[in-house]
Amino acid sequence: MTRHRIVIDTDPGVDDAIAILLALASPEIELLGLSVVAGNVPLEATLANACKIVSLSGRMEVPIHAGAPGPLVREQVYGKYAHIGAFSDALVPAATVRPQPEHAVDFLVRIARRAAADGDPVTICAVGPMTNLALALVQHPDVARGIRRIVSMGGAFTALGHRTPWAEYNIYADPHAAEIVYSSGVPIVAMPLDVTFQALITEAHIAAIRDTAGAVGEAIAGLLRTFDRSDVGRFGRPGGPVHDAMTVAWLLQPEIFTGRPAAIGVAVSGKTAGHTWGDFHGRSGAAANALVMGGVDEARFLQLLVSRLGVYGRAGPNKEIR
Repeated sequence: MTRHRIVIDTDPGVDDAIAILLALASPEIELLGLSVVAGNVPLEATLANACKIVSLSGRMEVPIHAGAPGPLVREQVYGKYAHIGAFSDALVPAATVRPQPEHAVDFLVRIARRAAADGDPVTICAVGPMTNLALALVQHPDVARGIRRIVSMGGAFTALGHRTPWAEYNIYADPHAAEIVYSSGVPIVAMPLDVTFQALITEAHIAAIRDTAGAVGEAIAGLLRTFDRSDVGRFGRPGGPVHDAMTVAWLLQPEIFTGRPAAIGVAVSGKTAGHTWGDFHGRSGAAANALVMGGVDEARFLQLLVSRLGVYGRAGPNKEIR
C-alpha cells in the first residue's frame, strides 16, 4: 500500500470538509496538518470550521494552523455562501480542538524543510486560494525541494468559470498566488472544473453517507443539503460536484482519473483576472508544468466517497480512525 504524507491547505467550506474527512478515513494517508486560509469565508470562520471538522473526526492529534487572512494583491472576494460564516453547531458540533500558535506559512516551511532533509517530500492538497503556499515559496524558495507535488483543486480550461464566467473561485480569489505556485517548479496535479463537474453527488449518495457514517454522516448530509450546489441548468441532471474531495481521491485511486500534461498559467490582471490558460499542444513553447485532469469515473469516485466515509459509522462517533 502506497502511503502519502500530506498537508491540506484549505478554506473550509463544505467540499473542503469532505476532502479532510476522506483523508482522515483513509489508511493510505498520513495527514500532517491543516494550513488554513481565508477564502470561502473570512479566516476566523475557515479556522473555526477546520477545528470543527477535525474534532468531528476524532483525530485530535492533527494540527491546525491559521494562515493568510486575504490575498496577496487583489481585493478580498469570498465564496457564494460567505454570508453564512462558520458552520453552525446544529450542522457540525462545537470544536474540542484549538488551532496551533504557529502561523500556517511557518508550518508549511518547517514541514517541507524537514521532509527535504529526510529525503521524503510531502504532498500538498491545495483546495482553497493558494496564498499560504505562495508566501512559503516566495519567502523560502528552498521549501520547494520538500514538496513532492501539489494536487490543486482550481482552474477551468474547457468548463469556463463558476465564480465568474471566466474563472474558478480558488484561482479568482488570489490569481497572483496561483501564478507563483504554478511557476514554482513543484510538480502540479490540477483538478479543474472540467473534471469536478463530471461527478455529481445526488440525494441517494447523501442518504447513503448519512446512514452509514455515524455523526460524520449526519454532519455531511446536513452541510450538503444546507449548501446545495445542484444546478440542473448547467449540469443537465440532478446532483452537484464535490470539487475538493477529488484531490484526495486522486491520491487514493489515480486510476479512476485521466489527464494530460500541459503548460498552465493564470491571468493576474485586467477584466479576466483569475482566468486559467492551458497549452496542451506545445503551441507556446513553454514546458509542461502540470498534469491536468480531464476525466473521472463518476461511479467509482462516488463509491469511494461513500465507502470510505462509512468508516466513521463503523468506528462509532468520536472514535479514532486509522
